[in-house]
Amino acid sequence: MENKQFSVDFTAKDLRRLVLPLVIEQLLAITVGLSDSLMVAQVGEAAMSAVSLVDTVNVLLVNAFAALATGGAVIAGQYLGRREPDKAGHSGQQLLLFMGEISLVVTLGFYLGKGFILGVVFGQVEPDVAAYANTYFLIVEASTPFLAIYSAGAALFRVMGNSGISMWVSLIMNAINVAGNAVLIFAVGMEVEGVAWPTLVSRIFAAAAMVVLLRRPDLPLKISRFTLRHDRYVVRNILRFGVPNGLENSMFQLGKILLLSTVSVLGTASVAANAIGNTIAGFQCVAGTALGLGIVTVVSRCIGAGSYKKARYYTKKLMKSAYIYMTATIVLLWLLMPVILRIYNVSPEAADYARKIIWMHGGFGILIWPAAFTLPQALRAAGDTRFTLAVSTVSMWTLRVGLGVLMARAWGFGVLGIWMAMFFDWIFRAVLFVIRFRGHRWETMGLTE
Repeated sequence: MENKQFSVDFTAKDLRRLVLPLVIEQLLAITVGLSDSLMVAQVGEAAMSAVSLVDTVNVLLVNAFAALATGGAVIAGQYLGRREPDKAGHSGQQLLLFMGEISLVVTLGFYLGKGFILGVVFGQVEPDVAAYANTYFLIVEASTPFLAIYSAGAALFRVMGNSGISMWVSLIMNAINVAGNAVLIFAVGMEVEGVAWPTLVSRIFAAAAMVVLLRRPDLPLKISRFTLRHDRYVVRNILRFGVPNGLENSMFQLGKILLLSTVSVLGTASVAANAIGNTIAGFQCVAGTALGLGIVTVVSRCIGAGSYKKARYYTKKLMKSAYIYMTATIVLLWLLMPVILRIYNVSPEAADYARKIIWMHGGFGILIWPAAFTLPQALRAAGDTRFTLAVSTVSMWTLRVGLGVLMARAWGFGVLGIWMAMFFDWIFRAVLFVIRFRGHRWETMGLTE
């Protein structure tokens, strides 16, 4: 299968320069989310509930756009590997146009469907919660197109190997958000508006920054001008690479939202333990997630150059790093667990559930998580997105959701059953993705001419 056309090499320094900013960016996303929650809590329980409800939808959007942009940017990465910077820049233009258009459609749909989302999807809530949710929704959803453009820009900088740019823009964006929240809530005395406006302003800044930075003449992939004309060939590849990636991530988030309804009937201790478990699990997986994004950059360039041996080599190298750094992170969090649980100050029952969840998630995280979630990024970067979508769809709905509900409610495992079913989901994914990677089918999925 080897059809090497160009030399493509990443030194250890190149890989560190690529991955470290990605780790910082992932940590930022989690810690800023925590700080937002703490500040919203100061407004009151109704405001916190309203923001939490609307953010269940917003988190799905954030992840869907990021995944769609990452999949679409793979095309630019493959062109860079082919030493065709003009085509890479053109595909970047088309990605920005595509993301802008689809985000406008989504935004319009959200506003037209506001009554359904707030009244039916969220169900019957208290009048003050409903009022807060309406206010927050109206302001924050206006940021959707800017979020999409930022996601596209960040993905393009990553495939250039310049993840430092996306890290700095993310850092400033989150600083604007946190500082804005603090000023508007504590100094001005706003309520949910004090959380919503900084989100909108920070995303406008991030989108504008990406648009300006992508025009720099020294970039390997530069957007010399912006266009409203569609290139059907490029858009077809964006759809083929990006849409399965976006759908896969959206289903993942939707499955998590659906399982919350199962957890909510298990009692307050289970709800609290599940929330703590989700937060700590996010930190446990930071390194694996960041290295997966690094794999997208490296493998897309290798595939573009026709160097499948190097694609395998760098994937294995980055996978080894994922296992090492995830193990170190998880062990550290295990050691800090008594302090973490003391900070949350929950009931003994909730603390006991949370402790078990953190131990289980960490153990399976060390053994299986990278093979289930970091490795398939290499397949996606090669264009094998239909296979990863099919595996994830079957695994999500049969094991994570179906088996999770059975284990939690029918078989009496409670909240721990939700998490145990998730580990079966990981095992299923890991086995199929390892088999696929060891074969050669994914090497035939590159750009279609």
